[in-house]
Amino acid sequence: MPIIQSIDHALEKNVGPHGISDSVLNAALARTEGALDWLRARHADGGLPLLRLAGKHDDLRPIIEAADRLADRATDIVLLGTGGSSLGGQTLAQLAWHGVPGVGALRQPPRLHFMDNIDPRTYSALLEKLPHGTTRFVAISKSGGTAETLMQTIAALSSLKAQNLGPRIPDIFLGLTEPAKMGKRNGLRDLLTHHHIPCLEHDTGVGGRFSGLTNVGLLPAAMLGLDIFAIRSGAQEAFAPVLAKKAAREVPAALGAALSVALAESKGKSISVVMAYADRLERFTRWYVQLWAESLGKNGKGTTPVAALGPVDQHSQVQLYLGGPRDKLFTVLSTDTKGVGPKMDAELSKLAGEPAFGGKTLGDLVDAEARATAETLAKNGCPVRTIHLPDINEASMGELLMHFMLETIIAAHLMGLDAFDQPAVEEGKVLAKKYLTS
Repeated sequence: MPIIQSIDHALEKNVGPHGISDSVLNAALARTEGALDWLRARHADGGLPLLRLAGKHDDLRPIIEAADRLADRATDIVLLGTGGSSLGGQTLAQLAWHGVPGVGALRQPPRLHFMDNIDPRTYSALLEKLPHGTTRFVAISKSGGTAETLMQTIAALSSLKAQNLGPRIPDIFLGLTEPAKMGKRNGLRDLLTHHHIPCLEHDTGVGGRFSGLTNVGLLPAAMLGLDIFAIRSGAQEAFAPVLAKKAAREVPAALGAALSVALAESKGKSISVVMAYADRLERFTRWYVQLWAESLGKNGKGTTPVAALGPVDQHSQVQLYLGGPRDKLFTVLSTDTKGVGPKMDAELSKLAGEPAFGGKTLGDLVDAEARATAETLAKNGCPVRTIHLPDINEASMGELLMHFMLETIIAAHLMGLDAFDQPAVEEGKVLAKKYLTS
């Protein structure tokens, strides 16, 4: 079942002066038509490979085969990569309860470890405690020159050799990086080739933060037994209105982009808060933060993305949201939870002083709190968009990922930006390597 988006609580006629007026929204929607034409043209000529992924299935079987080989008899799989090389995979892995508090630690092997940060003590402790004989490694870097990933890979190879596992390295390790290109150095590929480690090829036309629907994100998903065909089919659901030449208002991604940009330009809503009411959407909110920030934060433009998790952040952030500056657009993500989870015993509920809890479930409370948060924000004049996933599964996650990638690309068009470069990030990488080697 498709995800459901509503902007009713973001309209001026419903929430007051901090909402968007019909005239301003319509003008923004009219501007998105050019972006939709551009997307259709790039789909037709193959100029933006991301758009062809949604309807593509012939590359999925090799991903499944590689995942099965690596996961066979493995207790642990360590994924080395940062930013876009990691967050898409983490987002999809949460469908199988990876990284979910409590439940994630009880998952059956293989256990996935996304080492996207490089805290030296954390990584050292991991390498010391892993059962080396049943651990596998995947090193992911599009360019092959990411300093963090190169150092992590070198350290892992050294650790395996110290455990006398050097001869097994080609079976223990897998790489994922761009194909070799004449005149262009790829340090990761050189390192792995020297050790006879097989490599999957990173699509040269899909940047890291947009790579969740490529083998970068789908490989970890396949390792956990998720249906990667359904993920791609869900993505196609999000792109279908664009291909069908629907009016911008009928394209959910265009409507979301128009709302975000128009509120920023006309009402000063410079912060975009995404609050998810499900543990399995927590990594999605982090993925969104990178996608939105790195794609739109240029030339003095962009809005600041904030990740939040309900009901947790009701207790830590909503006071600011209601009592602080009116500089935010809120997106509340919810799923069907009514009747789900442990049911409250009537006698114990009375003892706790809450007799109305009797017969209710934890899911009933989550549902009530998601609705209450969105409505309370709106009643206090805060513009709110809601996105509802009837179920959190492979298809709905594929649709959600593609929706926000399209929304980001369209928003960049409205702002006059290139969604696919990151000049400020590259500058920092160069300077870090200079400091490291000086």
